[in-house]
Amino acid sequence: MNWIQALLPREEKFFGLFHDHALTLVAGAKALRVLLDGGEGVEGACREIVLQEHQADLISREVLLAVRRTFITPFDRGDIQDLITSLDDAIDQMENTAKTIVLFDVRLFAPSMRQMADIIVQAAQLTLEAVDLLAKMKANGPRLNAIAEEITRIEERADQLYDEGRKALYVEHRTADVMSFIVGADIYSHLEKVVDRFEDVANRISGILIENA
Repeated sequence: MNWIQALLPREEKFFGLFHDHALTLVAGAKALRVLLDGGEGVEGACREIVLQEHQADLISREVLLAVRRTFITPFDRGDIQDLITSLDDAIDQMENTAKTIVLFDVRLFAPSMRQMADIIVQAAQLTLEAVDLLAKMKANGPRLNAIAEEITRIEERADQLYDEGRKALYVEHRTADVMSFIVGADIYSHLEKVVDRFEDVANRISGILIENA
Protein backbone atom coordinates (compact mmCIF):
# COMPACT_ATOMS: atom_id res chain seq x y z
CA MET A 1 0.00 0.00 0.00
CA ASN A 2 2.82 2.41 0.83
CA TRP A 3 4.44 2.03 -2.60
CA ILE A 4 1.07 2.58 -4.29
CA GLN A 5 0.58 5.82 -2.33
CA ALA A 6 4.08 6.92 -3.31
CA LEU A 7 3.08 6.71 -6.97
CA LEU A 8 -0.12 8.71 -6.55
CA PRO A 9 -0.07 12.47 -7.15
CA ARG A 10 0.10 14.54 -3.99
CA GLU A 11 -1.95 17.65 -3.31
CA GLU A 12 0.52 20.53 -3.39
CA LYS A 13 -1.82 23.42 -2.56
CA PHE A 14 -0.82 23.19 1.10
CA PHE A 15 2.48 24.86 0.31
CA GLY A 16 0.70 27.85 -1.21
CA LEU A 17 -1.48 28.11 1.88
CA PHE A 18 1.55 27.96 4.17
CA HIS A 19 3.07 30.76 2.08
CA ASP A 20 -0.07 32.88 2.34
CA HIS A 21 -0.23 32.38 6.10
CA ALA A 22 3.44 33.27 6.53
CA LEU A 23 2.79 36.49 4.61
CA THR A 24 0.27 37.48 7.30
CA LEU A 25 2.97 36.90 9.90
CA VAL A 26 5.36 39.22 8.09
CA ALA A 27 2.69 41.89 7.68
CA GLY A 28 1.60 41.52 11.31
CA ALA A 29 5.21 41.72 12.54
CA LYS A 30 5.87 44.87 10.53
CA ALA A 31 2.68 46.44 11.91
CA LEU A 32 3.77 45.50 15.43
CA ARG A 33 7.09 47.23 14.82
CA VAL A 34 5.23 50.38 13.69
CA LEU A 35 3.01 50.12 16.74
CA LEU A 36 6.02 50.19 19.06
CA ASP A 37 7.16 53.46 17.56
CA GLY A 38 4.25 54.81 19.59
CA GLY A 39 2.40 58.06 19.12
CA GLU A 40 -0.44 58.49 16.68
CA GLY A 41 0.40 55.35 14.71
CA VAL A 42 -0.58 52.95 17.50
CA GLU A 43 -4.27 52.54 16.69
CA GLY A 44 -3.74 52.10 12.95
CA ALA A 45 -1.03 49.51 13.54
CA CYS A 46 -3.30 47.64 15.95
CA ARG A 47 -6.06 47.54 13.34
CA GLU A 48 -3.61 46.14 10.80
CA ILE A 49 -2.56 43.37 13.19
CA VAL A 50 -6.19 42.44 13.83
CA LEU A 51 -6.82 42.40 10.07
CA GLN A 52 -3.85 40.10 9.47
CA GLU A 53 -4.92 37.80 12.30
CA HIS A 54 -8.38 37.48 10.74
CA GLN A 55 -6.86 36.66 7.34
CA ALA A 56 -4.60 34.08 8.99
CA ASP A 57 -7.62 32.43 10.62
CA LEU A 58 -9.29 32.07 7.24
CA ILE A 59 -6.19 30.43 5.79
CA SER A 60 -5.87 28.12 8.78
CA ARG A 61 -9.46 26.95 8.37
CA GLU A 62 -8.82 26.31 4.68
CA VAL A 63 -5.77 24.19 5.52
CA LEU A 64 -7.65 22.13 8.10
CA LEU A 65 -10.54 21.59 5.69
CA ALA A 66 -8.12 20.53 2.96
CA VAL A 67 -6.49 18.02 5.32
CA ARG A 68 -9.87 16.31 5.75
CA ARG A 69 -10.71 16.35 2.04
CA THR A 70 -7.35 15.48 0.48
CA PHE A 71 -6.52 11.83 -0.18
CA ILE A 72 -2.74 12.19 -0.47
CA THR A 73 -1.06 15.02 1.45
CA PRO A 74 2.56 16.12 0.86
CA PHE A 75 3.50 14.95 4.35
CA ASP A 76 1.81 13.60 7.46
CA ARG A 77 -1.63 15.08 8.18
CA GLY A 78 -0.81 15.56 11.83
CA ASP A 79 2.32 17.49 10.91
CA ILE A 80 0.31 19.72 8.57
CA GLN A 81 -2.18 20.47 11.34
CA ASP A 82 0.56 21.11 13.88
CA LEU A 83 2.45 23.43 11.51
CA ILE A 84 -0.55 25.58 10.61
CA THR A 85 -1.54 25.71 14.28
CA SER A 86 1.91 26.90 15.32
CA LEU A 87 1.90 29.52 12.55
CA ASP A 88 -1.49 30.70 13.74
CA ASP A 89 -0.31 30.86 17.34
CA ALA A 90 2.34 33.40 16.31
CA ILE A 91 -0.13 35.86 14.77
CA ASP A 92 -2.57 35.28 17.64
CA GLN A 93 0.14 36.33 20.09
CA MET A 94 0.84 39.46 18.07
CA GLU A 95 -2.85 40.32 18.34
CA ASN A 96 -2.76 39.68 22.11
CA THR A 97 0.15 42.12 22.35
CA ALA A 98 -1.73 44.77 20.41
CA LYS A 99 -4.87 44.30 22.51
CA THR A 100 -2.88 44.73 25.73
CA ILE A 101 -1.39 47.98 24.43
CA VAL A 102 -4.83 49.29 23.45
CA LEU A 103 -6.35 48.18 26.75
CA PHE A 104 -3.84 50.15 28.80
CA ASP A 105 -3.65 53.04 26.30
CA VAL A 106 0.14 52.88 26.03
CA ARG A 107 1.77 55.31 23.60
CA LEU A 108 5.41 55.32 24.71
CA PHE A 109 7.65 52.26 24.46
CA ALA A 110 11.15 51.44 25.66
CA PRO A 111 13.95 50.97 23.11
CA SER A 112 14.34 47.34 24.13
CA MET A 113 10.67 46.73 23.23
CA ARG A 114 11.38 48.06 19.76
CA GLN A 115 14.43 45.82 19.57
CA MET A 116 12.24 42.84 20.39
CA ALA A 117 9.87 43.93 17.64
CA ASP A 118 12.82 44.04 15.22
CA ILE A 119 13.57 40.45 16.20
CA ILE A 120 9.94 39.51 15.57
CA VAL A 121 10.12 40.96 12.05
CA GLN A 122 13.31 39.01 11.44
CA ALA A 123 11.73 35.78 12.73
CA ALA A 124 8.66 36.30 10.54
CA GLN A 125 10.79 36.81 7.43
CA LEU A 126 12.82 33.70 8.21
CA THR A 127 9.60 31.75 8.72
CA LEU A 128 8.31 32.86 5.32
CA GLU A 129 11.54 31.69 3.74
CA ALA A 130 11.33 28.36 5.56
CA VAL A 131 7.77 27.49 4.55
CA ASP A 132 8.60 28.35 0.94
CA LEU A 133 11.43 25.79 1.06
CA LEU A 134 9.21 22.95 2.30
CA ALA A 135 7.96 21.97 -1.16
CA LYS A 136 11.47 20.69 -1.92
CA MET A 137 12.61 19.98 1.60
CA LYS A 138 15.16 17.30 0.70
CA ALA A 139 17.08 19.67 -1.54
CA ASN A 140 16.58 22.56 0.88
CA GLY A 141 17.41 20.65 4.06
CA PRO A 142 20.67 22.50 4.87
CA ARG A 143 19.04 25.91 4.55
CA LEU A 144 16.00 24.82 6.57
CA ASN A 145 18.29 23.64 9.37
CA ALA A 146 20.20 26.91 9.21
CA ILE A 147 16.97 28.90 9.50
CA ALA A 148 15.88 26.90 12.53
CA GLU A 149 19.23 27.56 14.20
CA GLU A 150 19.03 31.27 13.39
CA ILE A 151 15.55 31.56 14.88
CA THR A 152 16.81 29.83 18.02
CA ARG A 153 19.66 32.34 18.28
CA ILE A 154 17.42 35.36 17.92
CA GLU A 155 14.98 33.86 20.43
CA GLU A 156 17.84 33.75 22.91
CA ARG A 157 18.56 37.42 22.17
CA ALA A 158 14.89 38.21 22.77
CA ASP A 159 15.07 36.48 26.15
CA GLN A 160 18.03 38.68 27.04
CA LEU A 161 16.15 41.84 26.02
CA TYR A 162 13.15 40.65 28.03
CA ASP A 163 15.23 40.27 31.18
CA GLU A 164 17.06 43.56 30.67
CA GLY A 165 13.85 45.43 29.88
CA ARG A 166 12.00 44.22 32.95
CA LYS A 167 14.97 45.06 35.17
CA ALA A 168 15.08 48.58 33.72
CA LEU A 169 11.33 48.96 34.33
CA TYR A 170 11.74 47.91 37.93
CA VAL A 171 14.60 50.33 38.54
CA GLU A 172 12.63 53.18 36.96
CA HIS A 173 9.30 52.61 38.69
CA ARG A 174 9.97 50.74 41.94
CA THR A 175 9.52 53.79 44.17
CA ALA A 176 6.74 55.58 42.34
CA ASP A 177 4.63 54.32 39.44
CA VAL A 178 3.95 50.66 40.17
CA MET A 179 1.20 50.44 37.55
CA SER A 180 3.61 51.47 34.80
CA PHE A 181 5.89 48.64 35.84
CA ILE A 182 3.03 46.13 35.74
CA VAL A 183 1.84 47.26 32.30
CA GLY A 184 5.35 47.42 30.88
CA ALA A 185 6.19 43.98 32.20
CA ASP A 186 3.00 42.62 30.62
CA ILE A 187 3.98 44.04 27.23
CA TYR A 188 7.45 42.52 27.53
CA SER A 189 5.86 39.18 28.36
CA HIS A 190 3.65 39.28 25.28
CA LEU A 191 6.57 40.22 23.03
CA GLU A 192 8.64 37.35 24.40
CA LYS A 193 5.76 34.95 23.73
CA VAL A 194 5.57 36.09 20.11
CA VAL A 195 9.21 35.15 19.61
CA ASP A 196 8.65 31.86 21.43
CA ARG A 197 5.83 31.02 19.00
CA PHE A 198 8.20 31.53 16.07
CA GLU A 199 10.64 29.15 17.71
CA ASP A 200 7.78 26.65 17.95
CA VAL A 201 7.26 26.99 14.20
CA ALA A 202 10.97 26.39 13.58
CA ASN A 203 10.84 23.29 15.76
CA ARG A 204 7.82 21.98 13.85
CA ILE A 205 9.59 22.47 10.55
CA SER A 206 12.70 20.73 11.88
CA GLY A 207 10.57 17.77 12.92
CA ILE A 208 8.93 17.57 9.50
CA LEU A 209 12.36 17.70 7.88
CA ILE A 210 13.65 14.85 10.04
CA GLU A 211 10.66 12.66 9.19
CA ASN A 212 10.59 13.34 5.46
CA ALA A 213 14.08 14.22 4.27
